[in-house]
Amino acid sequence: MEPSSVRADVWVWAVRLFPSRSAASTACKGGKVQVNGKRAKPAQRIAVGDRIEATAPSGERVVVVKRLLDKRVGAAIARECYADHSPAPEPREWRLAMPRRDPGTGRPTKKERRDLDWFRGR
Repeated sequence: MEPSSVRADVWVWAVRLFPSRSAASTACKGGKVQVNGKRAKPAQRIAVGDRIEATAPSGERVVVVKRLLDKRVGAAIARECYADHSPAPEPREWRLAMPRRDPGTGRPTKKERRDLDWFRGR
């Protein structure tokens, strides 16, 4: 029997948007998961037809709930539970391009470290 609603952190974990339940819960607490355009708490209830926007480790994901799950299932079954409207991923070259310091310039200053942290999203 399929439930009428499921917790947000459980559903995004069950359909494999996040690698673990704790990662899904942390993402919800950190504002990385939105349900119908509003920031989701881990215990927020999700129903069929809701639009989920998540910043997952694999990138930005936008999905619409087609079926509710409360337990983690295989990848093939999980893909059937949502309609994927995610934007196309960035080219691999852009993701791999990291800024480099010129040799011999020494350690970064405090301001440069803060700028690097901001750039990396930390």
